[in-house]
Amino acid sequence: MDQDHKRQIEEIIGGMKCPKDFECYKLGFNNLCKAKDIGIESFLECLEKNPQACKFSISFGHSYFCQCPLRNYIAKKLKK
Repeated sequence: MDQDHKRQIEEIIGGMKCPKDFECYKLGFNNLCKAKDIGIESFLECLEKNPQACKFSISFGHSYFCQCPLRNYIAKKLKK
């Protein structure tokens, strides 16, 4: 990961609280929740089996969307 991405990620982490203590970051993005970039700037489609258990998940119609700033950055910038 280049320095620009690392700096941006650290800035995102500094501005939020995570109930999982940033496990995705600490494990090198190898344990990410299932989410799909659907082209909406601040949201991903949540593909987890139990999306309502996540504090970053919001329901809209028959779908759930992820609004975690870190997960969004990872999906959109790092393509993971």
